[in-house]
Amino acid sequence: MKYHEMDKKEVVEALNTDLSSGLEGSDVKKRLKQYGKNELDEGEKQSALLLFFSQFKDFMVLVLLAATLLSGFLGEYMDAIAIIAIVVINAFLGFYQERRAEKSLQALKELSAPQVQVLRTGQWIKIPSKEIVPGDVLKFSSGDRIGADVRLVEVNSLEIEESALTGESLPVSKISGSLSGENPGIGDMENMAFMGTMVTRGSGIGVVVGTGMKTAMGQIADLLQNAESMETPLQRRLEQLGKILIVTALILTALVVLVGVLQGHDLYTMFLAGVSLAVAAIPEGLPAIVTVALSLGVQRMIKQKAIVRKLPAVETLGCASVICSDKTGTMTQNEMTVTHLWSGGQTWNVNGVGYEPKGSFYRGEQPVELEKEKALQQMLMFGLLCNHADLIQKKREYVIDGDPTEGALLVAAMKAEYSREQLLNEFKIINEFPFDSTRKMMTVIIQDGNGRQFVVTKGAPDVLIGRSEEILWHDKKRRLNSETTQTVQSAINDLASQALRTIAIGFKEIPAGTIILDEKEAEKGLTFIGLFGMIDPPRPEVKQAVKECKEAGIKTVMITGDHVITAKAIAKQLGILTNQSKVLDGEALSKMSVEELEEVVDDVSVFARVSPEHKLKIVKALQNNGHIVAMTGDGVNDAPAIKAADIGIAMGITGTDVAKEASALVLLDDNFATIKAAIKEGRNIYENIRKFIRYLLASNVGEILVMLFAMLLALPLPLVPIQILWVNLVTDGLPAMALGLDQPEGDVMKRKPRNPKEGVFARGLGWKVVSRGFLIGLVTLLAFIFAYKSNPEHLEYAQTVAFATLVLAQLIHVFDCRSEKSILSRNPFGNKYLVWAVLLSLLMVLVVIYYPPLQPIFHTTAIIPSDWLMIIGLSAIPTFLLAGSFLLRKPK
Repeated sequence: MKYHEMDKKEVVEALNTDLSSGLEGSDVKKRLKQYGKNELDEGEKQSALLLFFSQFKDFMVLVLLAATLLSGFLGEYMDAIAIIAIVVINAFLGFYQERRAEKSLQALKELSAPQVQVLRTGQWIKIPSKEIVPGDVLKFSSGDRIGADVRLVEVNSLEIEESALTGESLPVSKISGSLSGENPGIGDMENMAFMGTMVTRGSGIGVVVGTGMKTAMGQIADLLQNAESMETPLQRRLEQLGKILIVTALILTALVVLVGVLQGHDLYTMFLAGVSLAVAAIPEGLPAIVTVALSLGVQRMIKQKAIVRKLPAVETLGCASVICSDKTGTMTQNEMTVTHLWSGGQTWNVNGVGYEPKGSFYRGEQPVELEKEKALQQMLMFGLLCNHADLIQKKREYVIDGDPTEGALLVAAMKAEYSREQLLNEFKIINEFPFDSTRKMMTVIIQDGNGRQFVVTKGAPDVLIGRSEEILWHDKKRRLNSETTQTVQSAINDLASQALRTIAIGFKEIPAGTIILDEKEAEKGLTFIGLFGMIDPPRPEVKQAVKECKEAGIKTVMITGDHVITAKAIAKQLGILTNQSKVLDGEALSKMSVEELEEVVDDVSVFARVSPEHKLKIVKALQNNGHIVAMTGDGVNDAPAIKAADIGIAMGITGTDVAKEASALVLLDDNFATIKAAIKEGRNIYENIRKFIRYLLASNVGEILVMLFAMLLALPLPLVPIQILWVNLVTDGLPAMALGLDQPEGDVMKRKPRNPKEGVFARGLGWKVVSRGFLIGLVTLLAFIFAYKSNPEHLEYAQTVAFATLVLAQLIHVFDCRSEKSILSRNPFGNKYLVWAVLLSLLMVLVVIYYPPLQPIFHTTAIIPSDWLMIIGLSAIPTFLLAGSFLLRKPK
């Protein structure tokens, strides 16, 4: 249907909806069933069965399966069945890891999906965009992403950026009237808004006319497959490392086979042993385990109220050296309360708690009679009319739907018993110029019952006083001069020094019938009425979070649009501003080039009176000085800085969809302490990945070396193929997974930020892998030699001893991997998952050693108790020998 040609009434009738109350719940269910969810079709996903069979695609696994089939033909049925069973169990483990990672990433995608404001049963509510149905009434404002195709019915300076559909980067001004003309293009449909486009200015209301694949976006085939690749730089580096390790493992395995054949072992046995060794030694599970570690970390971050939108951010978090954070709502509670009002040299105080609309007005200690205070009445009335916030009562709690600053003005007016409904009976709003971070003002044009028209403007005091020609002084207008301007400035400073945020309000009367279409025309020649002073107390947990960041080598920088004095007061309370650090205001920042800012930016801890555009300059200057920058933001204009930062952070509560779209991390609670928790988690995830790289590779080195040393010494095979595969399953599976769940070390937030160029084997990891691997191989070989020399006729017994020593050495070594220092520096029972994984692995080894039906399959035999003392003693050497050397090196 050609909705753009219809007027509002026809659109409402065609979609059987209601602009005043929206759709009813039962109607929504029917339409959801009829039209389906508001989602674009995705390409076919790999089925669980195909994912499982993909685990067998590895070349070495296929060679092993071929070799086992050959052994079956040669009559070695038990060996063949056992090896195939182990390969299948390994495949299930790999399948589980990949499936879990896939589900985590899908959950991540859903969590970061946009929400929309929809009118349902007379109430404006927020819902996920996928629940929108045709006929829904949507409301959107600057920074929102349009959730479906809508026919606009109400617009307010509305501009929408439609480059995703049209390729045109300039925003399109929108109208609400009907259009005529044959088949206009998307870019010409000025009364329509389309799914996926962004509101860059103003606000609007529209009726949903198309959802899912019935939208303009749905018809663009190449935009359907828009899922981003979630691979991180670390995963790419590990993939490259994996290739090097595969080549190395294959060369060493081939060497083992060659030496074994030269020593007189039969080719078939050595070939099977070589393939088994290659399967065990090649860390093909490394990328899957890394993905699982990342996804588990991401899930833990969600519990800490941080949603990771882009997986590489998890790595970058551990490198962050500067956090640039907004003050309002992030470092403060974002519960603005007006406590002071100033006009014409008089100050009034107002009491009350939070957003509860109960309180009284005082001058000094004396209660005031509102009807006698004209200026105070005017401030409160205009503050309520030039306002979009709503007060909602949830059980016993009052919450603001909208901007907290506007919420504070709304509650202050309600304390004086004004209501929006009452004022809108007296005044009609005939035009509006929405708040804009460049102008730092919002303006409405109102008309009273007598037809008189007024412009009402609220905004930053220094900007508003610059647009004023008069000031209200004791209820009379007076020409604004340098003396009165200085008096206003003193009042601003006085309120700011009490850590109060200030907002000014002004007005002017215009001739009846005047139509003003330009905000510049509206916002000049004003009469300055007065100032609201409001408190937004610091969050109690932020001071500690700032302190912990400082200990972690991370500098915290406060960015605010507030007055310099207010910013300083809050920054000192939070421990951000010290005697050595500086404060820079927006005026000075505007005059500086990025190069000039680079010279001073390291000394600045507070940026005050800044606009969002300044943030990009701050990010670039810090990055040019070698910092890894985390930058927070919530508005449309914050998006470039959020995108340019190494870690862009958007606000989950107050943030616009544009900001969230540009970000890598979304704070569900808009809290600075959550950034600190996310950085701690990011550091821990990286350390956990290093832990199981260290564990897996040291174990693999040990397995290869024990076989190679035995061949070089002309000894019999210390391990048979089935044992090598069982070791791989028992030690590489559960304990390695459990390491990914390890809690952070106590000093993780006392270390300097990690260098982003740091290699995987940095900080001595390569040496630890080689030295531990060498010792694990050596003690396994010694255990084999002792057992073999004491009873050369009983090779199977010696192989069982070697098998038990190798497993036990690796299971002890896994506890050593929990710390960069040594096994003695952490409580071994601190990771309960690891303890259970090790116990289960140990049980699996004991079962194949002592359970008679499994002994012929695994070529094992029962070990006598006295030999267990030797096995335990030798197994502990690789870990405790190096732990002892750590203690000797440790400074007293």
